[in-house]
Amino acid sequence: MRKISSFLLLALLLASSPLFAFERQPNEAYRARRLALAGKMGNGVALLFAATESEGPNAIYGFRQDDYFYYLTGWTEPGAALLIAPAVAARDGRPARPYTEVLYLPAHNLSQERWTGPKLGAENPEAPRLTGFDRVEPLDRMAADLRQLLSPAGAVIFSDIPQQGGESPASRPLSWLRRDNAFPTYVSFVDAKPILDEMRKAKDGGEIALIRSAANASMAAHWAAFRAMRPGLTERYIAGLMTGRFEEQGCERPAYAPIVGSGFNGTVLHYSADDGPIRDGDLVVMDVAGEYGMYASDITRTVPADGHFTPRQREIYDIVLGAQRAAIAAFQSGRSTLAKEGPNSLYKVAYDYINTHGKDLHGQPLGQYFLHGLGHFVGLDVHDPGDTEKPLGPGMVFTIEPGIYLPEEKLGVRIEDIFYVDKDGKLVDLTEELPHSADEVEKAMSRQGASGQ
Repeated sequence: MRKISSFLLLALLLASSPLFAFERQPNEAYRARRLALAGKMGNGVALLFAATESEGPNAIYGFRQDDYFYYLTGWTEPGAALLIAPAVAARDGRPARPYTEVLYLPAHNLSQERWTGPKLGAENPEAPRLTGFDRVEPLDRMAADLRQLLSPAGAVIFSDIPQQGGESPASRPLSWLRRDNAFPTYVSFVDAKPILDEMRKAKDGGEIALIRSAANASMAAHWAAFRAMRPGLTERYIAGLMTGRFEEQGCERPAYAPIVGSGFNGTVLHYSADDGPIRDGDLVVMDVAGEYGMYASDITRTVPADGHFTPRQREIYDIVLGAQRAAIAAFQSGRSTLAKEGPNSLYKVAYDYINTHGKDLHGQPLGQYFLHGLGHFVGLDVHDPGDTEKPLGPGMVFTIEPGIYLPEEKLGVRIEDIFYVDKDGKLVDLTEELPHSADEVEKAMSRQGASGQ
């Protein structure tokens, strides 16, 4: 009786609370991706797995769905599985197979759900409508369904195959299915990630809208930092202020560990201690952004701690901004790349600008102090999959982020904005409302600019 009461209580809690706690695309968008994947597998079958909830000390960091699984399902709960089988015509005496897609949900663990919250189960009659799948089945049924779908004639399973010595959400489930003899000996496995990476490269309109929301919330965080910045604060104070601000604006979590580096710390590219003091005369590099609806943003601004650039700081800042503007001006849809080499390299445009403007303290060109790539793709991951050697085109979202880092002068500058290419091939700056020039930064930090945003 107690078990039944516990189950009913969980069911009531599930019914009274929103299934998706954040903004997502309509179910039809995820179904369209599953159909697209089915069209790229031949007679193969896709078998993908959700992430699982952490146990022990790692559980305090919360659960986040695997990017590939979310891209195809929009499903945010742990422990699920996805099966996709394309339609196959009758041939050589074998019957035709209709297009098949099934979402498998794990059995309820009532004890765990008391700690982590109620979960949707396959027994819920609303499960198909809520998830957007025609079939929602218990996870225990998956092995039997696989045996029926796999044909001796070229049985191929596309899955999230881990790298040698690595782990992926598929590692344990595939081992379990092998022990259960779900895979006949003639089955071969193919990594589905290259296909999905290619699909993820160009974002649809719904994805662009979510990335824009992430950018808007993150810009609000940078505006808050502009207004609050002053000598005597700590890097951690600014990082915490910014994180709180973009979460107030609807972000679920940081898109990456916040980087707030003052003075020398601003010359350390992936500085993440955020535990130093902000001193008068320092430049402060703030590489901070949030994740909205599972989609990332990525923004960096560099500001003077006291609100005013010194002549040398302004010189270096203007060179970095000039390099970014040169890369933007050189962009051509279908031709430009983020690669470090090649005739259409935007990196080379930015590097050449930096290397021909200004000198270090020893009279040497500044190109050697541009230590990283010009940009990377952004999406479900802040470093989303994508080949920087290939031309940029419509639907692609990426950063343009030149920087100069001078440890000897305790002076680092990075300016990073997030862009997408629209359907007409135009480069659109999703963070254009943030200050870019040194004058705009100083105004934003002054009392006159404090009312903006």
